[in-house]
Amino acid sequence: MANQSGKWAGLPLFALLFLLYVPLTSAHADEWHFTDVDRIVAFGDVHGAFDALVATLQNANVIDDELHWSGGRTHLVSTGDLLDRGVESRRVMDLMMRLENEAERAGGQVHQLLGNHEVMNLIGDLRYVADGEFASYLDLESPQEREAGYRQFSFGKPAGGGGDAILEEFERLAPPGYFGHRRAFRSDGHYGKWLLEQPFMVVINDVAFVHGGAPGYVSKHGIDGVNVTLKEDLVGYVKAAEVLVERGVLSPLVGFKQVPEVLSAMLEDGQVQDEDIVTARNAIDLSESPLHGPLGPTWYRGTSRCNRFVEAATLEAALQEIGASRVVVGHTTAISRNVQQRLGGRVLEIDTGMLKRVYGGSGNALVIEEGAVSVVNQDRTEAVVPLVQPIQVGFEDGKISEEDLARVLRTGRIDAVAAEGAGWQLVQVSSGNISVHASFRALPGSSRFAPELAAYRLDRELRLGMIPVTVRRNIDGKEGTLQFVPGVTLTERERVASGKGQLAACPLVLQHNAMLVFDALVHNVSRTPSSMVYNPEDWLLMLVDNNSAFGDDKGDTAYLRRLGSVIGDEWQAALRALDDDVLLAQLGDALDSRRLRALGKRRDALIQ
Repeated sequence: MANQSGKWAGLPLFALLFLLYVPLTSAHADEWHFTDVDRIVAFGDVHGAFDALVATLQNANVIDDELHWSGGRTHLVSTGDLLDRGVESRRVMDLMMRLENEAERAGGQVHQLLGNHEVMNLIGDLRYVADGEFASYLDLESPQEREAGYRQFSFGKPAGGGGDAILEEFERLAPPGYFGHRRAFRSDGHYGKWLLEQPFMVVINDVAFVHGGAPGYVSKHGIDGVNVTLKEDLVGYVKAAEVLVERGVLSPLVGFKQVPEVLSAMLEDGQVQDEDIVTARNAIDLSESPLHGPLGPTWYRGTSRCNRFVEAATLEAALQEIGASRVVVGHTTAISRNVQQRLGGRVLEIDTGMLKRVYGGSGNALVIEEGAVSVVNQDRTEAVVPLVQPIQVGFEDGKISEEDLARVLRTGRIDAVAAEGAGWQLVQVSSGNISVHASFRALPGSSRFAPELAAYRLDRELRLGMIPVTVRRNIDGKEGTLQFVPGVTLTERERVASGKGQLAACPLVLQHNAMLVFDALVHNVSRTPSSMVYNPEDWLLMLVDNNSAFGDDKGDTAYLRRLGSVIGDEWQAALRALDDDVLLAQLGDALDSRRLRALGKRRDALIQ
């Protein structure tokens, strides 16, 4: 035994703790699939909305009036983000921890998945913790601990008249309850220990549940890669950071985002002692884990946001790898603030903005019982079916529906002309408290030919989701089209110059491929980088300036054939559904018969 213990003597404390954890995790690698479950209830993104959660779970018949488990053999799934932003996050976690034990005794089960906000609290990324949320941990924070934290923070700062400013900065960085919160989320803390036992993903019957989505990481590494490898990264970072704080290398007030920079500078300056160098380097490396990036399963939004032509293959590969036919996700607040389905029902979105003060939604639970899918709300017991996800291009989620935006464009007053050029005007349109910018183009030639309107309608028929809302409108006696202009955007030229967008959840190359097929279909021969625009928050491509589309010839057949490499199964299915009757019904008042026939020929060439 002496030789065995000597074998580990040179390892830092972080490495020893990490090695002790790994076998425990790996031993459970096959326990994330559950079969023969009669009833599943799932909810997501509570964000401290305790009352809304309670009402939702009561209407879903999993807890009683005394807040105890009443769900029998039901499996209850939380897809993560119990905490942050709301002040009652601690009460929410306490409830879930208790229900976990009560459900097991009744033959049911509670699956608490880790969302990005659980991970953030564990690693010390506390940007979204409300002051009232910190205050709920005051019972765990001693005055001595807070005083010690202040002394460490103020050490080395300029003296003489700056005491008040230093204290003010300290209180901003560490509100009352901050140190109690950090204690509770340690790897051995009351909540930290519990959360570190939870998985990122489970599969129940044939339904996968995960917080953010099913990116390529899932199809490449499988459920073990998600629940073992990423968990190892998380535990490793948490324990490394704890060791560095305990040894005084790292201040407990340094946020996760600043840790790599701070530690790198300290290592470069020789400020880290030999016994802490390995731990510091490990913390830096683990801070770059895919877990913390936009393409990791807790942050990924592509499953909820990318259009069918971009996302379908990624989703299908992930589902096949983990043995599921559909996936339930949270993280991305549903546009309708209701449970939504998309991609042919293979995706169910259950983040309905439960914390009303912040997101304007309500509590909803997805119920899957004997294969049937329904939804209950915090305010009603009768079940409804999930809505089909509405398409929304370039407008902030939840602020206004596409139908209302179209109404504003059709009937709102024209307040001002902000800019104009050859054949177009940028105008401001208002209705009630809604004010938007829109581009007006007079119709070219025959008033029946409206290429911008035809492009918009075809986009929606395909469920491509790239062209902003467009309507017919007569302005100052001129018949034309009025197209919504999104607010903060970058053109493709500006994006390339900035070097940004490379880690977009919806890969730019796949978005561009979808654009190429659409432009070939509509025969838009004048697409330029200036008519390709993005919202830099999500890098979803929007296509504007389609005024030269819908020529009356069948297009370059050689070019159409070359597009075969990017026309996958999803495009084939969409094009086959776009028969002549559909084209006439959707575009008959915007395109003449000659252009409709040409469009049909281009469709046929793309299919072939």
